[in-house]
Amino acid sequence: MAATPALAQPGTDAALVKTEGGAIRGLVTDRVVSWKAIPYAAPPVGPLRWRNPQPVVGWSGVKDGSKFGPACLQADPVPKSEDCLTLNVWRPTATTDKPLPVMVWIHGGAMVHGGAPIYPADALAAQGIVVVTINFRLGRLGHFAHPALAQEAPGEPRGNYGYMDQRAALQWVQRNIAAFGGDAGQVTIFGESAGGGSVLAHMVSPLSRGLFHRAILQSPGTPGARAQVIPSTDLSQAEKMASDWAGTVGAKGGNATVLARLRALPVETLLAGASGPQAVAALSQGRTPPGMAMAIVDGQFLTERPEAALKAGHQAMVPVIIGANDRDLPVGVASSKKQLFELFGSDAEAARKLYDPRGDQSLDELKQQVFADRAMVEPARHFANEMARAGQPVWLYRFAYVSQAQRAKNMGTLHGFEIPFTLDIPGALVGDKVTATDKAMGDLASAYWAAFGLTGDPNGDSRPQWPRHDPATDRLLHFTNPGVIVGTDPLKARLDLWQRIQDRAQ
Repeated sequence: MAATPALAQPGTDAALVKTEGGAIRGLVTDRVVSWKAIPYAAPPVGPLRWRNPQPVVGWSGVKDGSKFGPACLQADPVPKSEDCLTLNVWRPTATTDKPLPVMVWIHGGAMVHGGAPIYPADALAAQGIVVVTINFRLGRLGHFAHPALAQEAPGEPRGNYGYMDQRAALQWVQRNIAAFGGDAGQVTIFGESAGGGSVLAHMVSPLSRGLFHRAILQSPGTPGARAQVIPSTDLSQAEKMASDWAGTVGAKGGNATVLARLRALPVETLLAGASGPQAVAALSQGRTPPGMAMAIVDGQFLTERPEAALKAGHQAMVPVIIGANDRDLPVGVASSKKQLFELFGSDAEAARKLYDPRGDQSLDELKQQVFADRAMVEPARHFANEMARAGQPVWLYRFAYVSQAQRAKNMGTLHGFEIPFTLDIPGALVGDKVTATDKAMGDLASAYWAAFGLTGDPNGDSRPQWPRHDPATDRLLHFTNPGVIVGTDPLKARLDLWQRIQDRAQ
């Protein structure tokens, strides 16, 4: 029988917590107590490869929670393992009788790389929050829908194993977070890139209802709010992709035989052709890495395409923050200006006037602007518009602050470069070159995020007032080098053009 979660009593070891899997001792610092590498599900290895997460395997004694566990399998040269379904928890060192709101971070990485260990949450937790970061299966281990799996586990959701891992972690939070001083009734899920796309997936999934109460989407990637850019995949298509790939690695035969061969594949085979750059290159060409279908409309976790769910108002009705960066990820390909502007169809001339009015922009610069607007910036605004239309509180931002040490080479905030500021770790990218100005932006940006996690509203204290998004006025919070600006979107004309094109294509 699982142990009842409980905080250590006063006068005992403050870092010792009992979870459903067993006892774990964390690490105490002046600001926070942290517990790392806590299993939230059974290791997805052997016969559990390509199965939904199973209950955690309990342990005896006291587990050491002072060090991160490995990330999930990926091509990146990081500590990694197929046995990776763990999470990390931070809470303020100062105790309180009142349970604290919880924020659960879902990392990005195009669904093929990344991991919880690279996102320290000490500074965010120190602002009065319990913060959780999670690992989940990636690549062909996380998004794989071979038809033989339907015979092995009839009736189970299949294919979306990475999302089901995330869901299992959120369920673990509901059952266990009180042991860490957290309030299971005040959970914010937040993530960037594919992590932001994961937040979108949970917002429209009927299986995730009630597991969270607020949401933050930072440059959400896959799935996206616009079907024409980063689409989800129907189950039948995902099955064919998996079956075709399996054939290329010698996994053929009857259902039991093919699954045995797939589960015997070496790690190198599973990872080949599915690195981060390879995944982004595939998405830019309108496809996914071989055998891997990212977000799968499986009929259970995702019952419809996310963009259709948003249009129908089927999403979780929770407060939301969403935004993108001013030099966000450009997802797309074009070998000439002519080919690039042909994407706009009958609006090609209008697009030229907006993006290249004097005809002197380089192709590389135009691709950066055009494809970032198309893939990240306009879909974020579209998502905000849909939330506002449904009557949900939603706040829209654009991040354009660049660390002072990077301003000579970066013209704006690149994809993911807002994270050091929203997590209040501004030195993450520049090390000892971090400046007082950088630290001030980290304090400010993270204060908005923390306030939202604490109350469901990012405003408070003496920060500039961030207005709720209203499509009629089109005002947003703009994080810039001189500071925070509240006003009309400087990219409004470009995004309006993309909105017309995307709406026509639906």
